[in-house]
Amino acid sequence: MNQTIQQLKDRKSVRVFTDKPILPEEVAAILESAVNAPTAGNQQLYTIINVTDQALKERLAESCDHQGFIAKAPLVLVFCADCRKWYRAFSEYSCNPREPGVGDLMLAVSDTNIAAQNAVVAAHSLGIGSCYIGDIMENAEVQREILSLPPYVFPAAMLVFGYPTEQQMNRPKPPRCDMQHIVHENGYRDMDRDELKQMLSAKEGERDFEKWLRAFCNRKYNSDFSREMTRSVQVFLEDFQK
Repeated sequence: MNQTIQQLKDRKSVRVFTDKPILPEEVAAILESAVNAPTAGNQQLYTIINVTDQALKERLAESCDHQGFIAKAPLVLVFCADCRKWYRAFSEYSCNPREPGVGDLMLAVSDTNIAAQNAVVAAHSLGIGSCYIGDIMENAEVQREILSLPPYVFPAAMLVFGYPTEQQMNRPKPPRCDMQHIVHENGYRDMDRDELKQMLSAKEGERDFEKWLRAFCNRKYNSDFSREMTRSVQVFLEDFQK
């Protein structure tokens, strides 16, 4: 197994960082890796906001489900799906563009997350840990105000970076599902009740499966933050449904 594949397998989320700073040249390497990601039609349908202001970091820590480690991260990047800049360029130069639609947003989100993952891989290769913050998609009105987001710009992902503590480096990576349940051949294959249990058993460990699954559903899928995320995404979608 080569080094790149091994690093992809080894990488895990890091939420506790040492005081070691990320050097400017390391930040530049992470950003260069992001902007060289695959992109639809070479459009780079994203804007990356480098949050360097400590007060803004602290506000994001609060608006993203009160996660204090966000404010402590040496590097905070918000990856925004950006359907605005091309639309504005088309408009400024009399191309008679249509209004951006939901399909444009979906393509931009795909572009954005590919760039974000490039940043994650680059950081890991430098020994720098990272963690995705999905809560950036909650509290739409607040995030718009914090980050000065105009219409047709959606905060698809936030990443925090820093050098991991010893405890974080030694913490086991949560198990993933077996390949047989994730990779389907030539088409989608619906799994029955027993296979679904088999697929998820690696994640629940030795606990009672049904009890664990109900608790997980309530903690994640049926949670207040999940419902708020759906509401907030709908707020952003309204830009694309006019």
